[in-house]
Amino acid sequence: MAQSSTALAYWPDSASKPRGMERLTDPRLLREFAFIDGKWQANGQTIAVVNPSTGDMVGHVPDMGMEETRLAIAAAEHAFDAWRELLPQDRSRLLRNWYDLIVANREDLAVLMTLEQGKPLAESRGEIDYAASFVEWFAEEAKRIDGEMPMSHLPNRQMTVRREPVGVVACVTPWNFPSAMITRKAAAALAAGCTVVVRPASETPFSALALAELADRAGLPPGVFNVVTGAAQPIVGELVANPAVRAVSFTGSTGIGKKLMREGADTLKRMSLELGGHAPFIVFPDVDIGEAVDAAIAAKFQTTGQDCLAANRIYVHRSIYETFTARFALRTTELRMGDGFEEGVELGPLMHERAVAKCAAHVEDALSKGARLVAGGSSHGLFFEATALVDVTPQMQIFSEETFGPVAAIIPFDDEAALIASANDSPYGLSAYLYTHDHDRICRITQALKVGMVAVNCVKMTGHPIPFGGVRESGLGREGGRHAIDEFTDIKYVCAAYRAA
Repeated sequence: MAQSSTALAYWPDSASKPRGMERLTDPRLLREFAFIDGKWQANGQTIAVVNPSTGDMVGHVPDMGMEETRLAIAAAEHAFDAWRELLPQDRSRLLRNWYDLIVANREDLAVLMTLEQGKPLAESRGEIDYAASFVEWFAEEAKRIDGEMPMSHLPNRQMTVRREPVGVVACVTPWNFPSAMITRKAAAALAAGCTVVVRPASETPFSALALAELADRAGLPPGVFNVVTGAAQPIVGELVANPAVRAVSFTGSTGIGKKLMREGADTLKRMSLELGGHAPFIVFPDVDIGEAVDAAIAAKFQTTGQDCLAANRIYVHRSIYETFTARFALRTTELRMGDGFEEGVELGPLMHERAVAKCAAHVEDALSKGARLVAGGSSHGLFFEATALVDVTPQMQIFSEETFGPVAAIIPFDDEAALIASANDSPYGLSAYLYTHDHDRICRITQALKVGMVAVNCVKMTGHPIPFGGVRESGLGREGGRHAIDEFTDIKYVCAAYRAA
């Protein structure tokens, strides 16, 4: 496997660089190598990375497989003992260095993200801030991983309970949040004393590699933070099968999450799974309709609908249904779609042609079964217009399937009990949104909804101090907050006898 310490130059001259690349002030953040054991490495085989917005070539990364993944795991395993033995304040200091570098390079990291993922630059900047916040939080949490000293139930015994790092952690991350999903997982694992191997999505590897470059500059020792690029099956297959990997943290589809659980059973791996969602957004008539419409627009169309927290089923009380849908349709048509580097763009492209096809199929199916199209509905290459469907019923695919695109489904309701039954009529249980000012109703509905997170009269609810995660087929475990440390630590109990005076 070849090694290099310099960035590849894909473009023969500056005129051939993709649009937006001229914004990059530190070209060394664009790394066309994997990062294994503190070295930039390649293997002669590559995968092309293309900007979905323009079709421009961004660059290439190595197409690695089982052999290189084993090398990364071995490097992480070799580095583990020294990393876990560092004093907590020393791990904290290195993570803080990483955070400072992420903040200092915020604009370049955002540019890279928009180039490879297509999201509007303002959203990319927001994600870098979000990603950095996890590194800062877990830099501080590294010093707060406490144990217990239970009262002894036996004579002449001292009993202690402490947390110890599980070992090598595999972080498998998606393309929709290519920086934040890495830091939310890896920073927690690193703070706990674990070493990590990251497999980023092949569509968006440059965000991960830029984080690796900054982690290296921050002083993280070789083997502590590794990034392996390439096709999912050989890399993730090895991460899940290899007994040296003791925990897997995965964000992706429920189907793949179930497959990883089955494959990880042979080595009894710790599994933290953030999977699909199908969030209900519920609006009662005691709220300001304009405020609720703006919130529903934000909850539905952030990240162009490519978000597990996206509002997929918008329930509106019948007494305000017509007014709400009319305003929602108008606001939908006002959303600006385009290249992420254009000023004022709110919707970027979808990541794949199959994502466009799924949006189109959901619209076509809903219309064939009686829904009305009040905004959007058309595609333009990988761009799909912000779309609103009203009078959606349970018989339609969009009612039961996560679209993962900019198609809103609006449903009228009359009765609270029927509403709860309908909102819970899904195998998923990640998040929900509730708009009402009735305190009793808030208490009833937040308890009744079978989800892991509820936002009441707001849209933004995630962040570094909270336990992000769902129930049922939306996954296992929590990310963020102090609860995230649980995913990467084992509990050790020690009973020590002592002589009585």
